[in-house]
Amino acid sequence: MKRDFLSVIDFSAAELRANIHLAAELKAKAKQGIFPDVLKKGVGALIFHKQSLRTRASFEVAFHQLGGSAVYITDKEIELGKRESIADVARVMSRFFKVICIRTYSHSDVEELARWSDVPVVNMLTDLLHPCQLMADMLTILEHRGTIDHLRVTYMGDGNNMTNSWMRMAQRIPMRLTVGTSPDTLPDMGIFKETNDAGLSEVIIEHDPVRAVQDADVIYTDVWASMGAKDKIDEQIRRLSPYQVNLDLVKHAKKDVTIMHCLPAERGREITGEVMDLPNTVVFDEAENRLHAQKAILVKLLEG
Repeated sequence: MKRDFLSVIDFSAAELRANIHLAAELKAKAKQGIFPDVLKKGVGALIFHKQSLRTRASFEVAFHQLGGSAVYITDKEIELGKRESIADVARVMSRFFKVICIRTYSHSDVEELARWSDVPVVNMLTDLLHPCQLMADMLTILEHRGTIDHLRVTYMGDGNNMTNSWMRMAQRIPMRLTVGTSPDTLPDMGIFKETNDAGLSEVIIEHDPVRAVQDADVIYTDVWASMGAKDKIDEQIRRLSPYQVNLDLVKHAKKDVTIMHCLPAERGREITGEVMDLPNTVVFDEAENRLHAQKAILVKLLEG
């Protein structure tokens, strides 16, 4: 049966763990020049309605390393639901491609695409969720902390698709997740309730930045104004300046805290340059691990 990856909760906890370990295995094999030929010259569709560096580069390399290729498609070619229906787009593309990957704005459009597609659909990013990034993040945490379980994770900044994705991950992997943000920049409160109701992890919203990072194993941040919302940056700076990840804030976390950012970073805004360049800041490992985590996702969907 065809499966999709639109959110991390599309995989069970056991599947998530297995996929993270598969990503580590694929990474180790890639260093030896060994790659699984799961695509067998098949082609993947990469639909981009938003700009990208890491996502496009990592997915194109992933398709190549898995024995296939990819076609880059912009919103000029596919205006979902405008030029033709999402259902028709899905049924046409299913005839050409082995998997459809999409980076766009509306999460409901991606769900509709997956509903009508006969081949797996991968959410490369929506305004609601960024699950591929979280898989790379968990691989990075495993590498640097030796475990992904029962960690104190603090997300600092805007309640955006990364915050929502962290809360979804907390439905599968036990953690104490603290969201340090202002009362005006909360994450999706439906997902917040859903995660706490699941009972696996404790999720807290904390408006005091020092309390938010107290004893944190991991501090995570992201830009304060996501793509498509840059016109709101002045307002976001006013709201979120207290939540900047800087040296004064980091000293309240554990001494061996792991500092993360999904990139691109706006140095001097949500995170200072000094913190970006600390030895325990692992942002470039996260970026590299996008490739290996996404290969593992593709292997899972294509091989079952």
